[in-house]
Amino acid sequence: MWDAIIITPFINVILFIYSIVGKNFGIAIILFTILIRLITHPLMVKQIKGAQGMQNMQQDDEWKKVQEKYKGDKEKLAQEQMKYYKEKGINPFASCLPTLIQFPIIIALYQSIIAALAATPVEVLNLVRHVYADFLDVSSIIPLNSQFLWMDLGQPERLNLPFLSFGIPILAILVVISTYVQSKLIQPPSSNTKDQTAMMGNMMNIYMPFFMGYLALTLASGLSLYFLVSNLLGIAQYAMLGKVNWRNLLPGAKPNKPVAVSTKRKK
Repeated sequence: MWDAIIITPFINVILFIYSIVGKNFGIAIILFTILIRLITHPLMVKQIKGAQGMQNMQQDDEWKKVQEKYKGDKEKLAQEQMKYYKEKGINPFASCLPTLIQFPIIIALYQSIIAALAATPVEVLNLVRHVYADFLDVSSIIPLNSQFLWMDLGQPERLNLPFLSFGIPILAILVVISTYVQSKLIQPPSSNTKDQTAMMGNMMNIYMPFFMGYLALTLASGLSLYFLVSNLLGIAQYAMLGKVNWRNLLPGAKPNKPVAVSTKRKK
């Protein structure tokens, strides 16, 4: 089921792009990343709305009164919270949905890249089984050219310089930096850095870049290229939507004043 619904379509789309861009697998991955970002753009818009709604909730005097009223009754507070979500039209899962969707895409892309870069007769046979015969001429594109700049896209990336005895993981470093910058730029401003939302955001800003960097360091560089391009496109998308908080990159910068929130419930 996973192969039929996810892996096979991914492989065919990547190979199709590869066949029309001069058999350059790096360019194919970049264009595929752009395609994925365009498809998931509506989810990003929902993520922004969800994050904004959760932020506004923390500044809402009405919600603060509810918290104070039921601070000793967690069950009742949870019920009131769900009621608040419904009345205000807030989806608490919207802000994390795009991130959750990214993980199966990452797994599928990794498997697709490894399958597409078939080297042995057995791997080639397995790849042919995934290709839509009426859609692609396998004989004209296999074996794939896995070289892109200094990288072999089927192997972990290292830049080897003649005066160094070790390779420099350029892509892994760029993935860590771009992931951190993206998470900081899209983090909603908070007037209280000790509230739960802000604390969770700060923890994610620390752990997620290193997690993505570890994947970029150890897995195929084609996946690292996807991470980097996806991060840069994510920053660009948020910037075009006017939701990038550039002040977050400034050390010690004071948060913006919270947005005024109406305390009137819908009838």
